[in-house]
Amino acid sequence: MTKPYTQADMDAVSDNPELTDAQLASARPFAEALPAIAAEIQRGRGRQKSPTKIPKHIRLSREVVDFFESTGAGWQSRLDDVLKRYVAEHR
Repeated sequence: MTKPYTQADMDAVSDNPELTDAQLASARPFAEALPAIAAEIQRGRGRQKSPTKIPKHIRLSREVVDFFESTGAGWQSRLDDVLKRYVAEHR
């Protein structure tokens, strides 16, 4: 059985020491300290020129959601593709 690490062990190898009260008191918000970078990050994606999708709340069976989520990132787009194919076939 291995011995658990102590706080002294963690402090000895830490390259991220705890901030002092004085450091915390002088801290400024990110947007104030680095406004140019903050503006870039906060700008985000912006409005779509011509929206192709609309937000809509629908109820799906657990089986369907589990299947598509298990396929990984982008599962909502894959579900949308399946539904678009269904619509095209049934017009």
